[in-house]
Amino acid sequence: MAVGAFFLWCLPNLDYIYGIEYPLLIIAGALLLPAVGEMFGLYQAWRGRSIFSMFGTYVISWAVTVLLISAFLVVTQSGYIYSRLWMALSSLGVLAIGLLARGGLYVYLRRLRASGHNLKSVLFIGRPENVDQVRQRLTEIPYAGYRIDRLIVHEDEAQVLNQVRLLVNDSVFSRTFDEIWLSYPLNHGNTVKALADQLIAVPVDVRYFPDLSDVRLLNHRMTQVADMFSIDLNYSPLRGPARIAKAIEDRLLGTLLFALFVPVMLLIAAVIWLTMGRPILFKQYRHGLDGKRFRIYKFRTMHKHETGSSTQQAQHLDGRITRLGYWLRRTSLDELPQFYNVLQGRMSLVGPRPHAMDHNALYKDMIGAYMQRHRVRPGITGWAQVHGLRGITEDVSDMEKRIEYDLYYINNWSLGFDLKVLLLTVTRGFVNDKP
Repeated sequence: MAVGAFFLWCLPNLDYIYGIEYPLLIIAGALLLPAVGEMFGLYQAWRGRSIFSMFGTYVISWAVTVLLISAFLVVTQSGYIYSRLWMALSSLGVLAIGLLARGGLYVYLRRLRASGHNLKSVLFIGRPENVDQVRQRLTEIPYAGYRIDRLIVHEDEAQVLNQVRLLVNDSVFSRTFDEIWLSYPLNHGNTVKALADQLIAVPVDVRYFPDLSDVRLLNHRMTQVADMFSIDLNYSPLRGPARIAKAIEDRLLGTLLFALFVPVMLLIAAVIWLTMGRPILFKQYRHGLDGKRFRIYKFRTMHKHETGSSTQQAQHLDGRITRLGYWLRRTSLDELPQFYNVLQGRMSLVGPRPHAMDHNALYKDMIGAYMQRHRVRPGITGWAQVHGLRGITEDVSDMEKRIEYDLYYINNWSLGFDLKVLLLTVTRGFVNDKP
């Protein structure tokens, strides 16, 4: 409300038809944004979670609010009442101030918790080998704000149940901990159930951290299916609203970046045509979302040559690459035509880079989780690429490291994460020292 009122004060010459239209729109926006934010989980606790995820959630909530208000004005044919300048300044002001306020509070609380304040005390119940893993993780991220103050840990689970029974009797109305964490393997379900039945009498948050260290996970989550709870070990994170949000991001930013780079692409195309002749573009089929084929576009960087049945990766001092091609590869400008793939909906701005199809056929049998990278659309840039994992793969370990980063991106996807990768691409993702 304060932002809209401020810009209303800054623009004193606005025309009023009824005298109350601007205050009403300000109040409507002030009520609608929190409601939309609640729907997207904006007001849940962000302790221990990524600031980029929080920013992404706020941007989505803001965008949906603006779209709903705009749609209302169009449907009621009342848009002419309001100043376009005032609406633009107010909406952008709400976005900027909201991000600054939330970012500032997040950084303040993060530093406060890292210094040992504003911590949540945890009672840990589990097996001895799991305690060290959890403690190490909390030591690595002290800003998460959790501290294990009490342990009930024993190999003999009957003894654990007895200790918990005594604990519950003493902790119903007063206690020295804020949360209870359970950590047992999946095959100890009876123990977890017995503990949960006892701990239901204690009015604190009880969290179960299943020991899944021997299971390869991809964006795992708890869901309810047919009135039954399940732990989804592998599922595509970009479904429903998330897929729509990423598609909007790709279309809007993709269109903007495509228009921005059109003069550069035309210049490169002209130089290729003058120095190398036709064709200007290199076209090849790759595997995309869910393993489906699509045709990828790049600027041609090699002399014309016969292609065999398998793809030969470019090497250092590769005679097939032209002088212009070396420069295009080194600056990653040969990838610019892939903005068209993004506008087609076959690629994303950010995602795992698409590999040659015969390389997929090779590595899918050598790396167990390799094909999980195809649960999302391939990207022009990616989390692996901004960490230097690109170009030729000398051995399997190079590809394993790249897949590890790809799966981390998928497992932690958010709009904020995408923006972070795009910013890192500008600062360190364009220059490529590999062929």
